[in-house]
Amino acid sequence: MQIVEKAPAKINLGLDTLFEHSNGDKEWDMVMTSVDLADYVMLESLNSNRIEVVTDSGFLPNDRRNLAFQAVSVLKRYCHVDWGVRIKIRKAIPVAAGLGGGSSDAAAVLRGLNRMWSLGLDLATLARLGLQVDSDVPYCVYSQTAHVTGKGEVVTPLPKLPPMWIVLAKPKISVSTPNILRQVNYDRIAAHPHIDGLLSGIRNQDFEAIFANMGNVLEPITAKRYPEILQIKQQLLTFGADAAQMSGTGPTVFGVCRKQSRVQRVYNSLKGFCREVYLVRPVNLTERV
Repeated sequence: MQIVEKAPAKINLGLDTLFEHSNGDKEWDMVMTSVDLADYVMLESLNSNRIEVVTDSGFLPNDRRNLAFQAVSVLKRYCHVDWGVRIKIRKAIPVAAGLGGGSSDAAAVLRGLNRMWSLGLDLATLARLGLQVDSDVPYCVYSQTAHVTGKGEVVTPLPKLPPMWIVLAKPKISVSTPNILRQVNYDRIAAHPHIDGLLSGIRNQDFEAIFANMGNVLEPITAKRYPEILQIKQQLLTFGADAAQMSGTGPTVFGVCRKQSRVQRVYNSLKGFCREVYLVRPVNLTERV
């Protein structure tokens, strides 16, 4: 039996961390959405009790260091099953880019195996299991615009974003998420994003409130080491984006435009400055209608 799951990239419209738990985990307050740049994950049943991972990227491990591999292990333990699976991942999301590619692949594995093995688990249960793999996996299980709190496990779906277009730009650098998170000094955070204002803007479909209240508390930390992040951000704004900021721990920067004519101009202009540029739109993968 084979199943294919789509694994969309995510971006952080708002990213704040409020404090650090005793075990080192961060307390998050984030607004996230998914976009139509996606990996595809194919799951194939095996007769043996094995987990195999195959990718078309030379940058990803294919053993238990891979988040998709870890997702299978977590699910097998929880459900007490000894079935095997081969995971084939077709990558489109850049690696180590702040776009949640690995977490989205792991979430796709959880959703796909839940169907393939007829486990009957709901999304909330899959999200709780996903937290054992990575803090972004619970959100990626839903892959729809949401308010994410706690250690990443509290995912509250939000209304769809108003129609908008997004340009993603990844500079030719890779960022270590653990390294950036170790540098967070809560006494030195100059300003926290206004998450409540961002949530209100989304609920009211208010473009101006959304753009005005976007923010990423990690951006100054990553940009201090990689100043090209702020250069790309400024280019996005100069070329006409209504708002721009870094996603996750970076290095990808995104610009948001209300008008399609403007985003095409931003996209075309930025391609001369950055090698990896993508024109995307928000998606709500698991939204129930």
